[in-house]
Amino acid sequence: MSSLGPQVTHHECEVLVVGSGAGGATTAAVLAEAGHDVLIVEEGPWVEQGSVVPFSLDQMDQQYRSGGVTVALGLPSIAYTEGRCAGGGTEVNSGLYWRPPEATLELWRSKYRIRDFSSDDLLSICEEVEDALSVQKVPGEHTAASDILRRGADRLGWRNDEIPRWMTYPEGAGASEGRRQSMTRTYLPRAFAAGARILCDHRLDRLVRSGRRAMRAELTHIPTGSDGDSPALEQQVTISFRDVIVCGGAIQTPAILQRAGLRHRVGRTLAVHPTVKLAARFDSAVNTPDDVSVFQVKQFAPNISFGGSASHPGLVALALTDNWRDFGEAVTAWPELAIYYAAITSEGRGVVQAIPGVRDPLVTYRLTKRDRDLLGQGLARLAMVMLEAGAKEVYPAFKSAPVVRNRADLATMTSMFSALKASVMTVHLCSTAPMGDDERRCATDSHGLVHGTDNVFVNDAALLPEAPGVNPQASVMAIAIRNARRYCAERAG
Repeated sequence: MSSLGPQVTHHECEVLVVGSGAGGATTAAVLAEAGHDVLIVEEGPWVEQGSVVPFSLDQMDQQYRSGGVTVALGLPSIAYTEGRCAGGGTEVNSGLYWRPPEATLELWRSKYRIRDFSSDDLLSICEEVEDALSVQKVPGEHTAASDILRRGADRLGWRNDEIPRWMTYPEGAGASEGRRQSMTRTYLPRAFAAGARILCDHRLDRLVRSGRRAMRAELTHIPTGSDGDSPALEQQVTISFRDVIVCGGAIQTPAILQRAGLRHRVGRTLAVHPTVKLAARFDSAVNTPDDVSVFQVKQFAPNISFGGSASHPGLVALALTDNWRDFGEAVTAWPELAIYYAAITSEGRGVVQAIPGVRDPLVTYRLTKRDRDLLGQGLARLAMVMLEAGAKEVYPAFKSAPVVRNRADLATMTSMFSALKASVMTVHLCSTAPMGDDERRCATDSHGLVHGTDNVFVNDAALLPEAPGVNPQASVMAIAIRNARRYCAERAG
């Protein structure tokens, strides 16, 4: 008597898009609207906006990979976060929008030999994105946390600006009443209206290749709510396609390519914006648990920038843990505390390496001495902004840090700081499959086709040749739309 093996569900499509974040959603919309049969696969669940509190621990559990607890090993190690849900990072980040600097685009064009990479063309696409996402400044009152950063910088004479966000606001509303215009509200509905389909809760295990072509994707369907470690709940899925466009983010995209045997310049040049943080306490309530500051200080850009971080009570407690013995009591006054960061443009680079038999890749990152020094300078200057804004106590996030109440304490803090003792983290990851026709530097050609293949493309943050010095998602969306339009033009020819 023969026994049947486990059933395998099979799908077919013209174009398989892996991932539904800033790169994947825009790619899917452009292709579907051009008449292509598009299937999107997303490892995470579909989570309706409003069903979880923004920046909460519950959101981290539902919409981040590994609950937001992932790390690039190094000295120091760098914690990083990845969105793992429909819409990717656009669902969970601050929504702050920075156009790519023109000087950066020109540098990339010449250094990496990127064809058809006009700054004017990309900035024109940015205008389209800004309209689609309702990118705008807050029409009404700012939060107290925003005003702190602006006030402190103004008193020091340091350049600062309000950064627009992808938000819509009711008539006359303030910052806390905005509605995020993420991918699940914008480009994904556009893709669906044009006929695209999506499979959420589907993890891509392997792309199967024959020579220069990928032929099939093998996936595992993990129902929402499963921890991914319950084989009885899992179902095997295969998808055949004409072309595949990988948009899994700067960590997962290189891992997917490496598992398919594609390794040329893949995963070797991870670039991030390392950040250090502090918590600042004021005389009155300033904490806004479900929002962040919309002001950033760019006096020392591109080397150092300052901004506001999520300050949910659980994250306030986390920010105090490096010196809990001296800082811990402050957590009871969390309404009076807000968290801020200093970010740097790093010289160092990291490596993403898929390990056979291990689900997530190994990520390492090396900060240079210059990077470590800049982190110390950034934290000291950020603390100065807080004191000028009226903070009565500042709690730097590094081991054995002192409480900073005045300039003398600030000098002590500066002398005690070491990047090796700091809680360094990042939310901006890119450059693990850089694009360009210089094959000595680049994993893909100028429009995202992986070198050595005929039908495997990348179209997400992994393509950015270097960290842009600003929030990268505007750059990701503009480049993804550019590449998707080129794809459509070539396939129509």
